[in-house]
Amino acid sequence: MKHNKKSSIIVPFFSPEILNDDKQKMLKILDSKILTNGPTVEKFENSFKKSTNSKNAIAVSNATSALHLSLMGLGIGKNDEVIVPNLTFLATANSVLMTGATPVLADVSFSDYNIDVTSLEKSITKKTKAIIPVHFAGKACDMNKIVKVARKNNLKIIEDCAHAIGATFKKRHVGTFGHSGCFSFYPTKNITTLEGGMIITQSKNLAEIVKITRNHGIDRTLKQRYSIGKPWEYDIKYPGYNYRMDEIRASLGMNQLKRISKINSLRRKSFQYYIKKLSNIDGIILPNTEKLEENACHLFIIRFDKEKFGLDRNKVFENLLKMGISTSVHYKPLSLFSIFKKRAKYYASLKNSIKLYDEILSLPFYTGITSNEQDMVVKSIKSLKL
Repeated sequence: MKHNKKSSIIVPFFSPEILNDDKQKMLKILDSKILTNGPTVEKFENSFKKSTNSKNAIAVSNATSALHLSLMGLGIGKNDEVIVPNLTFLATANSVLMTGATPVLADVSFSDYNIDVTSLEKSITKKTKAIIPVHFAGKACDMNKIVKVARKNNLKIIEDCAHAIGATFKKRHVGTFGHSGCFSFYPTKNITTLEGGMIITQSKNLAEIVKITRNHGIDRTLKQRYSIGKPWEYDIKYPGYNYRMDEIRASLGMNQLKRISKINSLRRKSFQYYIKKLSNIDGIILPNTEKLEENACHLFIIRFDKEKFGLDRNKVFENLLKMGISTSVHYKPLSLFSIFKKRAKYYASLKNSIKLYDEILSLPFYTGITSNEQDMVVKSIKSLKL
């Protein structure tokens, strides 16, 4: 791919893939009469529903609103507790706070960075009402174990699938195991709508609630209001929000969704290329490669053992940046943020996520990354080993 010559970055951490065909589809929408919450949104929802083998799909403004609406639709609120992994983007826990409930932080596993089931079980109290497992970096959680724990304790499951479009667990798409699955189409995700999200659910009742609450709680769609009766005659049954998706973004998402299999296939090849080139370097721990065919391969995260590699993660990050290689960390644990120190709880040790935070580094990784770019990254990392 081409890079800006003025930039000191040789290999960016991320580069979005918006094709000419994507642009044409978006431009075409500007000539239509309806620009938001219209027929293109509905087509995107139907395509997504089919792609994930779900009974219902509801497009929203982003994954945070998807999580928020799911929690609200399931009756989660004040005095309730919701278990989330400590190693996740803050939106997972923020959505819980938005309902008035309390996030409870559970630890993650060293093997795949997903929520640790033992820690999950230790985090359950009489106030626990739901679990939000995050399919971290595109690798599915063990949903058999999580569903078993949830059923035993009568808990709701809202799957955070922000990293995991196209990911499966035992050949079943993520997001279909819980009461809802919440997806992100942020620019860094495997497919994008620039900003946007999607809720999938097998529950007709939950689908009806979130369809209404994403649009201020209004019980009639735009099409219904302007085709039957008076457009101002509608009812508000639930407190609602402006969480709609517009037609332009839906057209981009629908076009990108058509090539999700190809996108994820390319990402798996790039994932395997890094694995091959970074193998057998003392002090580097590579990501889990089990059942890679079911992995959406959203991020490529390695760990550094300072004693064996010779440098800690922060030094590696700083030196790579000087070489023009942009990297990042996913994520700072929730327990280290001021807001969650005050408003979250935890009942089990969070030592794994805290240790991982000191060691993990996300390498440049995107659909269009070339083997030459990956070689530059690998060569730069190898040159730092003491």
